[in-house]
Amino acid sequence: MTTADCFRIGSVLKPKGLKGELNMYVDFDGLEDIKLSTIFIEIAGKLVPYFVSSIKLLQKNAAYLVLEDVDTIEKASLLVRKDIYLPNKQKPRKKKQDFTLKDLKGFTAIDINEGELGIISDIHEYPQQLIAAVTYKNCEVLFPLNEETVKGIDVVKELVSVDLPDGLLEIYLD
Repeated sequence: MTTADCFRIGSVLKPKGLKGELNMYVDFDGLEDIKLSTIFIEIAGKLVPYFVSSIKLLQKNAAYLVLEDVDTIEKASLLVRKDIYLPNKQKPRKKKQDFTLKDLKGFTAIDINEGELGIISDIHEYPQQLIAAVTYKNCEVLFPLNEETVKGIDVVKELVSVDLPDGLLEIYLD
């Protein structure tokens, strides 16, 4: 399994106590709606499965996590600052009214003039607007996600139609 087959739910902050309990930073909204039996922790570029003994969600972005076979502070310390993932099949489906432009990550961007640009690899949030990142012709291209550029979204096919400002692609490709 690779990170492309999964979605990130958070990361391990630090051990809690002496028996392997972990402080976890949660950056995925809706984790309380997912039954966690197995998680994947990225170690040296590979996803390693761990069975969840218990998880206690504290507030919005924090949880205590207990994993099977992680029963000492030494074992827990090895997982500090590691990202935690779940398989994509466990990701809850959003209702149509809950869909936002931030959910376009993973969609294929298609410019009405240039054709397919690539898969949106990241969405950067700035105070003024959201910026999408795609790799087009081996070059990272950033473009705004707003009413002027986004012309259509197909949630089922995971496609977003955009009309990029004139000259934007040339700036990146020159």
